Parts: sequence; structure tokens; C-alpha cells
Amino acid sequence: MQLALWIASGLLAFAMVGAGGIKLAVPRVKLMERMHWARTWTDGHVRLLGLAEVLGGIGLLLPWVTGIVPMLTPIAAVCLTLLMAGAVKTHLDLKEPVGAPLVLAALGVFIAIGRFSGL
Repeated sequence: MQLALWIASGLLAFAMVGAGGIKLAVPRVKLMERMHWARTWTDGHVRLLGLAEVLGGIGLLLPWVTGIVPMLTPIAAVCLTLLMAGAVKTHLDLKEPVGAPLVLAALGVFIAIGRFSGL
């Protein structure tokens, strides 16, 4: 079970840090070419979402690895799950596919349950 939790945590952290990093580094005008939802958001909101994703991805691994406030790891998983629930709603509203955010949300739920039970 621990191996599965580490794999899931690594995958979700990689996805979140990558996606969030793009939102932080790439201008919103450029993001709008592929991320249609960005057309209805301000630059600040897109950057804030990117920051939340990066911090959440880091929060999935760093507290558990270091043993410093490991309770933050399942909390980060819950927060990322909620972010992905919002992503699902946004994509549904735009009539876009929701597979990726659903899978990421499922990983978040799995990690949250596994890590909360391991405390």
C-alpha cells in the first residue's frame, strides 16, 4: 500500500507542479490558445491557480518525506482534489473533456485516505 501511495503521490505532484509551473511561467494570452477556460480568468487568477497547484504538488511529498508536519500531506491531497473538482466543473461548462481532472481528483482522494489513515 505504501508503494502505491508513493507512486500516486509522485504522479500527482509531477502533474500539479508541471501544470502550475506552466500557468506561472507562460503569459495568459499564450495559455488561451490551448486552455480555453483562461479566456474568462484574469492574469492574477491564472497565476494564483498556478501557485496553488505548485504548492499543493510540493505539499504532497515534502512534509511526508521530511517528517516535518506530515499532516500537511493529506491536507494538500484534499486541497488538490477540490481544485480538480473545480476543474471538472469548468470543463463541463465549456463542454470539454473531463478525463484528466477526474483521474487527478481520484489520485488525490486515494492519497488523502491513505495518508490520513497512516498518521
